[in-house]
Amino acid sequence: MLEIIVITINVALALILGITIFNVATGPRLNKAFDVKSFPKVSVLIPARNEETRISACLESLAQQDYPNYEIIVLDDQSSDRTQEIILEIRRSWPHIRLVIGKSLPTGWTGKNWACHQLSNYATGDIFIFTDADTWSSPTAIKKTVSWMLTYKIGFATVFPQQITKTLSEKLVIPLIEMMVYTYLPIWFVYYFRSTALAAANGQWIAIKQDVYRRLGGHAALKQEIVEDVALCRLVKTHGGRVLIISGTSEVFCRMYDSWKSVWEGFSKNAYALTEHNVILFTFVVLLLLSLHVFPFALILMGVTTPMVIAIAINLFIRIILAIQYRHSAISVMGHPIGILVLIAIGINSFMWFKRGRVQWKGRIIERTKKIPEMYISGM
Repeated sequence: MLEIIVITINVALALILGITIFNVATGPRLNKAFDVKSFPKVSVLIPARNEETRISACLESLAQQDYPNYEIIVLDDQSSDRTQEIILEIRRSWPHIRLVIGKSLPTGWTGKNWACHQLSNYATGDIFIFTDADTWSSPTAIKKTVSWMLTYKIGFATVFPQQITKTLSEKLVIPLIEMMVYTYLPIWFVYYFRSTALAAANGQWIAIKQDVYRRLGGHAALKQEIVEDVALCRLVKTHGGRVLIISGTSEVFCRMYDSWKSVWEGFSKNAYALTEHNVILFTFVVLLLLSLHVFPFALILMGVTTPMVIAIAINLFIRIILAIQYRHSAISVMGHPIGILVLIAIGINSFMWFKRGRVQWKGRIIERTKKIPEMYISGM
């Protein structure tokens, strides 16, 4: 019986190693440049709620883009800290930054969706780029994003930023976002196949054509979605649009969380929602992660060495490839099974939050959303 289990694990790991190598070797990268012969107007839209420690880097990097035709609109989503004051200070040096004061959250909306919806009502660009206040970019990020959209004739592109991690909890957990995307999802399949099951997105940098956004109803069509980035991606695919996933390493950067508490609470907000509150699917994902990424290491500790050497080698090889390509910390590689266990614990906590109706983020209660059957992957 153990021999069959070992063979199954090794075959599954070999498959995801193949997907990983394929994605790393061929996947779109934002640092690749295409000639841009036209410059459609871009609206960069930033929702900000209690972001006093991060909004400066975001806005200053956006204000210095080398793209000739763009606007920056930032919405202060009823912050209780100095976010609005800092934005006004930055505007003194960069007057082309526009500040919008957010309205009260209506019933039936999640906070970010409501903020993005308001921003879209002020935007005048041909392309919208939604980005987060904890994200900053190189001077070429907008131009290169537009070049990918024009070259591949797509209405929706999403960039996975280079994640900056400093604390131990960040290093262990946050790189697993890219691991889940780049090991389990063939990136070009998302572009070539219309199935909404093949969907991924990262709300830290999403570009969508204005006419596509308006036609599909924008964030108003997703107003109760917690993982709104993937929901928007799936909405585009549902209506026949093409989607491109792009690695933003060295072009777009983000530090999602800065402490163990923020890692725990931030991922707990999203983790169970990623399986659309489907207990069977959630259980399957947990068992898959345990079987492929923890069980081989556990057997080694129990003294069962020879059968698991291949499984452990593949696990570490996958993480080394990803670490080199996407600048992950060595700690994330060495602590791989520990990080997976922490991620599973966060998932279980997320499950308990939803069952108890205690999900909240930045002082707001998050309502449960309607169920959608397909599984999808998100950047949280």
